[in-house]
Amino acid sequence: MINLDIYFMALVPKYIKNLSPYVPGKRIEDIKVKSNIGKIIKLSSNENPYGPSKKAIKILSSCHSGLNRYPDSSGLLLRKKISEVYSVKVENVILGSGSEGIMSAIIRTFLNNEDEIIGSENSFIGFRVLANASGRKINWIKPKKYHYDLKRIANKININTKIIYLANPDNPTGTYFNKNDFENFMKNVPERVLVILDEAYFEYANHRNDYPDSMLYRFDNVITLRTFSKSYGLAGLRVGYGIAHRYLISNLLKVKLPFEPSTPAQLAALEAMDDYKHLEKTIKSNLIGIKILKEEFDSINLKYIDSSANFITLIFNDFNKANSFIEFMLKNGIILRSLKGFGLDNCVRVSIGTMDEIKFFVRILKKYES
Repeated sequence: MINLDIYFMALVPKYIKNLSPYVPGKRIEDIKVKSNIGKIIKLSSNENPYGPSKKAIKILSSCHSGLNRYPDSSGLLLRKKISEVYSVKVENVILGSGSEGIMSAIIRTFLNNEDEIIGSENSFIGFRVLANASGRKINWIKPKKYHYDLKRIANKININTKIIYLANPDNPTGTYFNKNDFENFMKNVPERVLVILDEAYFEYANHRNDYPDSMLYRFDNVITLRTFSKSYGLAGLRVGYGIAHRYLISNLLKVKLPFEPSTPAQLAALEAMDDYKHLEKTIKSNLIGIKILKEEFDSINLKYIDSSANFITLIFNDFNKANSFIEFMLKNGIILRSLKGFGLDNCVRVSIGTMDEIKFFVRILKKYES
């Protein structure tokens, strides 16, 4: 009789066996089941606390009649809208199930057997999972004071390098590299090397004068990724988009899943892009929230990383201190994000909530004794 354990072990490649799956932040529903805490707020997943645009909600409530039909596989209307906003052609735009859906397509489309990837340690864990799952050699570069070390990344490029992943701003640190650093970096990247520039938090960082909006450069070997999950508040619908040279996009379209995003997701994203007031409110409220939390952290000498996203990462002396803070907050009804899975054992990420949630967080924070 066949030993099923040996059989299944032989089926799974070693690099898949060694993978650690992505672990999302705790859900409010899960905490309610396990505890008797009355009020619970979630500040762990970098979601838009104000929800989606009312225009997006309205269209979602009226699109049920076509759910028996497959979505527009080309996503033409949404791609056309995105192309108009960024002054590119429809052929330069691709849609996906979140940014990760497009990252997955990029890896499957462009990597050959000997190709290598370069990424930064402690950066977005979603890409790390996808990269490790590819089975290719990956060169992980240590960050420098919680920032991308672009010089070391450029120096690591070799004849086999095919893809470089950069998140700007980065998750989970919230740091960004400026125009000067980006321009100098690109001078050292061969045209044969693809740069995935993940700008999921673009809307939150674009107010900074030295932030390098990748769409103003139009490098042929850069694939810009953005999302409707963050500032647009559509995380539950999973809508991401990429902008790049039409040759890159045409090949990605051959590989991506044919019917993503869903019909409701495409329609909601279209409406969300037109609701400038909602987006402006989200960004302004986020800036105010970050300012309030920084002042509170300063008042109790709690170290943090200056952020250009919709969260702030706290720095503790060690894992025990960080975990103690998380447990204290959880007992008081606040869900935060441990960054142990990102390789930052001594750090805790705090998403920016609504003003009421921020006030609640500050009230509990004042009770914390380090």
